[in-house]
Amino acid sequence: MSANDQPNAAPTGADAILTERIGDHLLLIRINRPHRRNAFDGATACALEAVIDAYEDDPSLRCAILTGSDIVFSSGQDLIAAAAGDLGTAPRRGGFGMMAVPPTKPIIAAVEGNALGGGLELCLACDLIVSSRTADIGLPETPRSLVAIGGGLFRLPKRIPYHLAMEMALTGKPWPATRMAELGLVNRLTEPGRAIDGAIELAGELLAVAPLAVIACKQIVQHAYDWHDADGWHKQMEYAGPVLRSADLQEGLRAFAEKRAPVWSGK
Repeated sequence: MSANDQPNAAPTGADAILTERIGDHLLLIRINRPHRRNAFDGATACALEAVIDAYEDDPSLRCAILTGSDIVFSSGQDLIAAAAGDLGTAPRRGGFGMMAVPPTKPIIAAVEGNALGGGLELCLACDLIVSSRTADIGLPETPRSLVAIGGGLFRLPKRIPYHLAMEMALTGKPWPATRMAELGLVNRLTEPGRAIDGAIELAGELLAVAPLAVIACKQIVQHAYDWHDADGWHKQMEYAGPVLRSADLQEGLRAFAEKRAPVWSGK
């Protein structure tokens, strides 16, 4: 019997990323490395990459929620693993299995406890953030003479005011989720232990609307940081064009005219 077969063995690799299907169209993804405060080594990053790939490839899944435990979302890179040269990266999607190449479909971070360092950077790779009001969020690298290289230093200033992002990055001090909600980083706050419930509620709003339109809107909003207005008018059509030619558009128009709820096919 291997160490991974022992009932009390620390989760690693595929065992460190758990999934649960909720209803027909929602996937719950849970980071499960409590012995490392949900920190990532290479095997865990590859496991999350595989789960994200499967989510992308399943046409019936339209939204995903990424969460940790009731104590911690993720504490970032597993420093013990890093000391042995084992970094939490995956071959195609990069850091933690999704930081460099997030899914094209929407993904919501549901945060309890702390989202620190790579944990915050993982949240920044998600599209929406639901957090317990008692959570702490931050980039604590500088007190350890580290640098946040999982996207936090160039993504955070696009989500909150520049000088506040700079303060968080330079001091390394975590801030409460309530403050991050005031700044617009966190979409919704919940009571402790209810972040997943809040994320499921928000996911329900996404699942009620047209899935192709949701994916197109996500891609256009993401590119908004890179496009000037003159470019945006024609570049957006790469994503919007297929939606405007879709069967779902016709269904949406018919449902509006017939005063009924639409039935989306994703085609």
